[in-house]
Amino acid sequence: MSSPRPTLPGSHQPPTRQPKPPGADSTGADSTGADSTGAGTTGPDGVRPDGVHPVDESRPLGRILLFGIQHVLVMAATPISAIFLMSATLRLDPHLTVDLLSAAFVLSGVGSLIQSLGPWKFGPRLPFVMLPGGAPLILFLAIAEQHGLRTATGAVILTALFSFVVLPVFSRLLALFPALVIGTMIVIVGVNLVKVGAVLVTGRPGEPGFADPVNLGLGMATIGFTVVCYLLSTGVLRQLAVMLGLLAGTAFAAVLGSVDFGRAAEGGLFNAPQPLPFGSPRFDLVAALPLMLYSLASMAEATGQTVINAEAVGKEIDRRTAVPRTIRGDALTSLAGGFLGLPLMVTSGENIGIVRVTGVRSRFVTAAAGLVLIAIGFLAPVTRAISLIPSAVIGGTAMVVFAVITVLGIQMLGRSDLDRHTNTFVCAVALALGLLPILVPGVYAGFPPNLRILLESGVAVGAFTAALLHFLFHHVRPGLAARVAGARTESDR
Repeated sequence: MSSPRPTLPGSHQPPTRQPKPPGADSTGADSTGADSTGAGTTGPDGVRPDGVHPVDESRPLGRILLFGIQHVLVMAATPISAIFLMSATLRLDPHLTVDLLSAAFVLSGVGSLIQSLGPWKFGPRLPFVMLPGGAPLILFLAIAEQHGLRTATGAVILTALFSFVVLPVFSRLLALFPALVIGTMIVIVGVNLVKVGAVLVTGRPGEPGFADPVNLGLGMATIGFTVVCYLLSTGVLRQLAVMLGLLAGTAFAAVLGSVDFGRAAEGGLFNAPQPLPFGSPRFDLVAALPLMLYSLASMAEATGQTVINAEAVGKEIDRRTAVPRTIRGDALTSLAGGFLGLPLMVTSGENIGIVRVTGVRSRFVTAAAGLVLIAIGFLAPVTRAISLIPSAVIGGTAMVVFAVITVLGIQMLGRSDLDRHTNTFVCAVALALGLLPILVPGVYAGFPPNLRILLESGVAVGAFTAALLHFLFHHVRPGLAARVAGARTESDR
């Protein structure tokens, strides 16, 4: 095993290694001799000669904007699918659906700006994008169906405020999330996201059109286009390989007749989010309890995403300050989203894969993506144009990007001293329980609804299992052993 690494001052954590972007040489520069934004060479520690870390590099602006658009194209399917699912489940009026879609894009952009730029104590100043969807959306829909949309909106607002209240307590528990726990959680996150991307290609089992050969062909062709672009390109074009592959897949879909261009001409030019679209919020603590409990799991996930994002860009952070900043950014954006009729907004781990694949580490790229998302929220034709990209094409791109997140988790586990049987056991049990609801959907269908919602979050189950077992084996067990040994010594006297 390698020798122990020094800890960061005041953090009790080893400094993160400086991962190289794809195509980087031993100096941290890419094959063109430029850093991740093309603005100059970097040293062995990833810092430019002028003292600027690549994460904080803000020029050239043209490339920053282009890279930001790449993030948007890959991620735009999430707010679109989230709002369409919300509309279909709750049978919302089409005009209300358009308003909510506008709000989703605007809030995703605002949240991305907060997390990337880090004003005051909000946001870790890392390349993050915020999106709706996932478990928070399912909880929102469940509350809305049982108690009404006004109560669901109130639950989002209450949960955002609850996050601010419990954050000081959660911050003191960060020591329970060492690299072993976070690495396990990131692997589960990556596997779950790959499944999400795959469902975009195949559809859901049992539904019409499942595993349609045309969609499978589009997904596989998009992956192939991305590989070819990455293989044959250098410099900026290689960094744009994800977007180029997605555009090539869309063009291929158009040739096959799988793109309906007629929808792009429908509707007006501008749209704006409407405050309180469902009326004044209704606050019910009992109804909001499942969402508030989930927010604790979301905090654990935000912890892992912050750490793995910092590793992906090669920046050392103090988790005791960076993680609370991420959670505050999530809570603030969700609080605003509640007044616009949206479910909880969460920091997305998907863009971490894009950062690692492209090697573009600047947080101003995701800030530019935030500005683009806000613009899309107000420009109705742009929203409709992005929605034309077939889900199978987006799914093919997403599978590659999301799989990178799994690899990052495996890399972190590789530095977690898995040669120790105890660590191997902790990781194995956490993976088994965390992957169970992902690999076997509906396994907890017979449980009460509120408990089922928590158990079906594989990320939350895996994270808490790993944290609990790590605490028991590395803190409780040694203490008990020491007491038993001390008692035996006293009895021998």
